[in-house]
Amino acid sequence: MSKRKSTGTAAMSESACYSELQRVLRERVYKISAPCDDVEGETDLDKPRRHLLDLIQRCSSMGESNSALIIGPRGAGKTMLLSSVLAELKENRDFRDNVLEVHLNGLLQTDDRIALKEITRQLQLENVVGDRVFGSFADNLAFLLEALKKGSRDSQAVLFVLEEFDLFAHHKNQTLLYNLFDVAQSQQAPITVIGLTCRLDVIELLEKRVKSRFSHRQIHLFNSLTFDQYLGVFQSLLVLPAEFRDKNFCGKWNKHVESLSDDPGVTSILKKLYDTSKDIRTLKMFLMLPLARISPSHPRLEMSDFVEAHKMLTADSKSNTLHGLSVLELCLVVAMRRLSDVFVNQPFNFQMVYNEYQKFVQTRSHAVQSFDRPVVLKAFEHLQQMELVRAAEGAGIGGRGQKEFRPMLLMIDKSQLMQAIQKYPACPTEVKHWANTL
Repeated sequence: MSKRKSTGTAAMSESACYSELQRVLRERVYKISAPCDDVEGETDLDKPRRHLLDLIQRCSSMGESNSALIIGPRGAGKTMLLSSVLAELKENRDFRDNVLEVHLNGLLQTDDRIALKEITRQLQLENVVGDRVFGSFADNLAFLLEALKKGSRDSQAVLFVLEEFDLFAHHKNQTLLYNLFDVAQSQQAPITVIGLTCRLDVIELLEKRVKSRFSHRQIHLFNSLTFDQYLGVFQSLLVLPAEFRDKNFCGKWNKHVESLSDDPGVTSILKKLYDTSKDIRTLKMFLMLPLARISPSHPRLEMSDFVEAHKMLTADSKSNTLHGLSVLELCLVVAMRRLSDVFVNQPFNFQMVYNEYQKFVQTRSHAVQSFDRPVVLKAFEHLQQMELVRAAEGAGIGGRGQKEFRPMLLMIDKSQLMQAIQKYPACPTEVKHWANTL
């Protein structure tokens, strides 16, 4: 009786350990954090972070207006860097009381009218604006900023964060950008405008009058992690903290993680991942699947877990799309690939594809079913709808009878096609042979 009880207690203890392990590691991997928070020691992000912190702090404490752009590729940590700076500043009560935040996104606020409405909503000034009619965008924005004044004292500082900044440059006359930069430059009210963008040439998109009012402060972010640092991040994401309740379990797990970091198989997969993308967000996505499998019945991270996770993460979407095509559509893709190889960098049209398909069918009539021209045209149009084929730039839509001669381009390369044919269920042997002659 006592033995059964102790066994049950041990099983519960083991289950509780794995449950806690899942909670701790998932919270760490799923949490979006600034890249500099995941890397130990001095990093290339420390200097931009201090610069950004000082810029926003001066607006809060001294009422100094500023504008700046954070520029870097996707995954470099632009948004997370700004978020971590704001999180640190918000620990100060004066900052929380004196600074209002307005977050706009170029993907959501597609014109200035929508942007102004969103600014009004985030500043909670709907009641102040009411049914007032303004002569211009500038009058409306000036009224909003004036409404933020605290009695006879100065205005509250406002931090404008513009995600996808380059999309705001496509707004008519760039009115929003002009007025925000104008207010910041003329010190009408304490505001700081921070733009985040992936485009290195974003300054060239600005009109002359907008460019003249921008401070030209640019903070460039580039991920320059070495592979050793990358391995260190991998290990730090998986090790359990010292305050973990079961010390014995914690020690065993951390030794297991250390052995993973030294495993040549695991490091080779991580090297492939590192060569594809250095950003930590991708590494965290990679770890999600292996961690989801941890349980008392699967107590350790195995090599097979990492292999499968890497395969899923690097799966080619277009190759997967090809698996769902009919045999006729697959034949048309092979025909288009052949034409693309013959006429390098030149577009083709449906008539050329149909002629190539007919040659194939006539030489292998005993093995491949022949389809009428209207059926083949319908299959070709379906490939267009799936965006595997697109119209060549500058190609007009043309009349109803001209679609067979419209210049087209194939959006699939040879390696993607060959990979798809190898995995295509019950692919006719003749089609495989035809593809192998590419």
